[in-house]
Amino acid sequence: MMDLHGYGWMLWEGAVMTLVVAVLAMTLGCVLGLVGAVAKLSVRSGLRRAADLYTTVVRGVPELVLILLVYYGVPTVAQDLAETWGEPVVFDLDPFIAGVLTLGFIYGAFATEVFRGAFLSVPRGQIEAASSLGMRPGLAFRKILFPQMLRYALPGLGNVWLVLLKATALVSVIQLEDLMRKAQIAAGATREPFTFYFSASLLFLGLTVVSLYAIRRGERWAERGLR
Repeated sequence: MMDLHGYGWMLWEGAVMTLVVAVLAMTLGCVLGLVGAVAKLSVRSGLRRAADLYTTVVRGVPELVLILLVYYGVPTVAQDLAETWGEPVVFDLDPFIAGVLTLGFIYGAFATEVFRGAFLSVPRGQIEAASSLGMRPGLAFRKILFPQMLRYALPGLGNVWLVLLKATALVSVIQLEDLMRKAQIAAGATREPFTFYFSASLLFLGLTVVSLYAIRRGERWAERGLR
């Protein structure tokens, strides 16, 4: 990357932070998505209602609002509760932790629907065949259901990743030193906002192109052996 008045490497550092946040948030989102999908398909109505509430509320509230609620609201609530119990404390939430947890929580709701649809796409006969062979439910899930479900889920998870990657720009509002925050600092110092925001957009585009390549490779890997 060009020197950009000495701020080029700072943008690279921001891009690395953006990628780390995105990867960790996606990992958390996939875990929550699997749990949510299993809950939505559960025979227990309580689990289904809890999962429905989670996906409805999270998908209905803007990401920026949830990030601000977590970063500013959680410490305030924690301090108020501590004062109520007679233990006044000062509670600060690290921007990195807040960003990862919030984005993971948000996109876990989207991953829930992806996994739910993927589970339903696996032919029911596969599970019945595993049961008829005496497979335990846990073994059938690991050997039969999960591998086939993953093949159906990968395209949807790829879209979730691409949207999450762009949404990491929102964590700049809580002072996390990500790509957008670095671009904002550089733009303010040099008074060249177009140069640095355009450079940031090119870096995001580059991450997206690499992601698309990886997603396609993953889809081809998941479909190996299929006609």
